[in-house]
Amino acid sequence: MTFHREETVQIPESDLEGMSLDTLAVRAGQLRTGQLEHSDAIFPTSSFVYSSAAQAAARFGGEEPGNIYSRFTNPTVQAFEGRIAAMEGGERAVATSSGMAAILSTCMALLKTGDHVICSRGVFGTTNVLFQKYMAKFGVETSFVSLTDAQEWAGAMRSNTRMLFIETPSNPLCEVADMEALAKLAHENDALFVVDNCFCTPVLQRPLEHGADIVIHSATKYLDGQGRCVGGVVVGPTKLMGEVYGFLRSAGPTMSPFNAWVFHKGLETLPIRMRAHCDNALELAVWLEQQPAVERVYYAGLDSHPQHALAKKQQKGFGGVLSFCLKGGREEAWKFIDATRMISITANLGDVKTTITHPATTTHGRLSPEDKSRAGITENLLRVSVGIEAVEDLKTDLYRGFQVLQNASNT
Repeated sequence: MTFHREETVQIPESDLEGMSLDTLAVRAGQLRTGQLEHSDAIFPTSSFVYSSAAQAAARFGGEEPGNIYSRFTNPTVQAFEGRIAAMEGGERAVATSSGMAAILSTCMALLKTGDHVICSRGVFGTTNVLFQKYMAKFGVETSFVSLTDAQEWAGAMRSNTRMLFIETPSNPLCEVADMEALAKLAHENDALFVVDNCFCTPVLQRPLEHGADIVIHSATKYLDGQGRCVGGVVVGPTKLMGEVYGFLRSAGPTMSPFNAWVFHKGLETLPIRMRAHCDNALELAVWLEQQPAVERVYYAGLDSHPQHALAKKQQKGFGGVLSFCLKGGREEAWKFIDATRMISITANLGDVKTTITHPATTTHGRLSPEDKSRAGITENLLRVSVGIEAVEDLKTDLYRGFQVLQNASNT
């Protein structure tokens, strides 16, 4: 049997001008083939063929657009890049093999020996290690400051400062940065302002609208939403993304077509998932504040949060991640975690399944005791990535931890 392509049938591209983010999440970035498929195609191929030697030369030479090699050109990856760029309001996106690869690619493409970076202390532990240990080997120095202290940021600026890097809300204490103030500081000093938007996603926050130059995601988290694949993405203006793309083309921290397809499909449900995450997290945070064994809850949706008003201004929701401190130390924290019977004990976040972890010995375990202390990573701190299960069932499972601690105190 011979299969024929239906290239003579013309399907106009969707007109998405002025459409809402919910619609962009479903429709943006779709690249239909000659088979006119309704769902998104996947191209698991390493290379592409040409009609002639001349066309191959034109493609490789950049004289003609088109796919060359899946290390740096693949239609499935490009579809995902187009969709997330539209959702973030950016000109271009570059997909990478992981969230950390996205950060590394950004730094390697846009920084050089002798440059200085200012990074907030409240970042993912591996981000801290990347800057402090590995970028330092290339002659890039990093200063770490409080995410919320404007004087520390201003005081850390140098003539060779070329990048300000933050996560907001932060991991795991949910601190919120004043993005417009930091963008102003960066641009007054000829530096780039880079925001890791992993916790909020473009559904809840679009940093480019608040002055950021570049937005970074670990697509592994909410963009996928079901803990299936590892990936990352960088979004920003075409000129800067061209540099990031150039590094990816040469160094190869590439997203696979299959992973890109999973993320592309995951984006379709991102808006409704984020709303469910937010609703559950807020109710759970309020409930945790009422528990006698809890010293403090960190969640920007609470009135008690010091940046609650700022979060309401910058964000359309408060996200699905919260953390809390128990009365006690590591022993109590571990007992609490081990008492759960439904919630997943894993360091991943952004999943539809609720997860719990002990940051001091997992996500931030490689930090020195001094760095942990400065970042507020205490032994009694637990982080919960709240999923979309029934919130009463989550309370029931967490209550098992409180019962174990109560029983221990009575013996």
